[in-house]
Amino acid sequence: MKLGGKVAIITGAGSGIGRATAILFAREGAKVVAVDISSERGDETVEMIKDNGGEGMFVKVDVTKAGEIESMVRKVIVRYKKIDILVNNAGLYGNGTVLTTPEEQWDRMIEVNLKGVFLCSKMVIPEMRKRRGGIIVNVASESGIIGEKNSVAYNASKGGVVLLTKCMALDHVGDNIRVNCVCPGTTFTPLVEEALKKEDDSDEVLRELRAVRPIHRLGRPEEIAHGILYLASDEAGYVIGSTLVIDGGYTAQ
Repeated sequence: MKLGGKVAIITGAGSGIGRATAILFAREGAKVVAVDISSERGDETVEMIKDNGGEGMFVKVDVTKAGEIESMVRKVIVRYKKIDILVNNAGLYGNGTVLTTPEEQWDRMIEVNLKGVFLCSKMVIPEMRKRRGGIIVNVASESGIIGEKNSVAYNASKGGVVLLTKCMALDHVGDNIRVNCVCPGTTFTPLVEEALKKEDDSDEVLRELRAVRPIHRLGRPEEIAHGILYLASDEAGYVIGSTLVIDGGYTAQ
């Protein structure tokens, strides 16, 4: 198993890419700490892990709150004595231009999508340094690579994650901490389903999302999870500060 004996924290593990990653990591031998703001969804993920013979625990955390993250890290150390892997996956999505995006929506998007990565990393890296090594995988987006209409806050936050990843990788390679990120294309997750419900014609929007991709479909959470697994495994030992794009060819056009 690729992650045998490892302890992995995964934020946003209550659904979508985070849940798929948590289940995959557990199957590959990791002890999984499923972090989510929803107790119901987080507990469901841990039950799915245990039903498949894996080991995990749930901790409710708002990734914008330093105190809650710090408390979560202490709980993990008490139970498992170490942290080998951090997957910063928690995120929000929202539409809007500079003119139509409310200031509150901008602040919330930056707080969760970008500050959350910063805070979780800030609290976990000292524990990794104590053990002289670790792995961090940040989940950005194709929207962090190219501009898109009507999505300024989301794109700005995810673009920030890409650059934060590179900076963290350079800062901590000397600590034997590898930092990389994945940039998923539009993946059929509850987050995307919720966004589609807000559209006037959700079926047409879904057709358009599929049509603009060379592969003519959306991604599956499990496909992104396998990319995260690669970056978190020893097989990626020479991968530092990289961006793994998994988007069905969208940004290659």
